[in-house]
Amino acid sequence: MTEHGEPGPIPAAQLHDAAAVFGMLAATARLQILWLLGQGERDVGTLATEIGQTVPAVSQHLAKLKLTGLVHMRKEGRRNVYTIADPGIADIVRLAFRHHRLHGGRLPDGVD
Repeated sequence: MTEHGEPGPIPAAQLHDAAAVFGMLAATARLQILWLLGQGERDVGTLATEIGQTVPAVSQHLAKLKLTGLVHMRKEGRRNVYTIADPGIADIVRLAFRHHRLHGGRLPDGVD
């Protein structure tokens, strides 16, 4: 949008930021984490069990998601509890899976 609210090219800085968000979604473990957090808060151990990865591996993914502002963390005693930062991100994840279901679970020919 232009400064007057009209459709137009997106500024390069905003494109870069959006691409970084999609880059975070490109890792299957992070996508799964966001899917689960879209359903409700979880601690690191629970997420690790649910996605079949170690706590250190999940902690690394969560650190990246936190750094990019996609998740929030709060302390509950000794536990780190994570929530999705923006419900819009959960919507993007749901839309990606909806798109996948609508297209028979595969990408159209010619798309890699």
